[in-house]
Amino acid sequence: MRVVRRKLRWLPGALAVGLLVLCAATVDRPGPERFAATARGELPASAVPAQRVATVGGRVPAARPRIVPRSRWLAGAKTYHRDPVRYGDRVQAVFLHHTDSPNDYDCADAPRIIRYLYAGQAGGGASGGKEWDDIGYNFLVDRCGTVYEGRAGGAAKPVVGAHTQGFNRNTAGIAALGTFTEGTPVPKAMTDAIAAVSAWKLGLSGIDPRSRVRLVSSNDLARYRTGTAHKFFAVSGHRDGYETFCPGLALMGKLPEIRERAAALQHRR
Repeated sequence: MRVVRRKLRWLPGALAVGLLVLCAATVDRPGPERFAATARGELPASAVPAQRVATVGGRVPAARPRIVPRSRWLAGAKTYHRDPVRYGDRVQAVFLHHTDSPNDYDCADAPRIIRYLYAGQAGGGASGGKEWDDIGYNFLVDRCGTVYEGRAGGAAKPVVGAHTQGFNRNTAGIAALGTFTEGTPVPKAMTDAIAAVSAWKLGLSGIDPRSRVRLVSSNDLARYRTGTAHKFFAVSGHRDGYETFCPGLALMGKLPEIRERAAALQHRR
């Protein structure tokens, strides 16, 4: 499997797309309830705060990290039909994913990888895509710590994504570019950037990344049946909400560290 991943960049487009979206196969497919860096001369998101936001709930939220807009990775790519964007009330939790793609990519190549993911999720026909209304993840992070805006609608807004079946409303999906099965090294730049995005998004709602939040399932195929309430960590893994290996045991093992780092970025003790 490791050899196959290393050869991925040389595979035909449709096959490469298929391998790149394995993790995404277990997220909500829009149906009746469809909803609407370093290598490029940029510092990682964890190192460059773009702006401060106003105090929320008596706390000083984390600074907004540097986020590469979707127009950058989408430039020159084929675009697909997109339904009107839908919004939740506020982001209460973050779900972490991996893209089940090669880890040895050049960070300058991250936009191309994201385009493959986009084609696999939003495309159709000859591209072999799933014909969703957009890329499912709200954000994607490469191994150098660069954060990319994923799904359309506004990075600062509670955009309803397509990343964690049954729990897409009032959450944000962050995808780590790569495969993080047990024993796989997880770059610190990547986990720092994930923590920065988590701290900022949860801070906008005044939520401590170390806390637990109550979410109600909207899909029987989720780990919890429709209407069932469950308390998740505010920063959780995809497998916490759905029967899947995503985001891999190595990345799951980093969640406590990511929560603590995110809390520190919110100036919490």
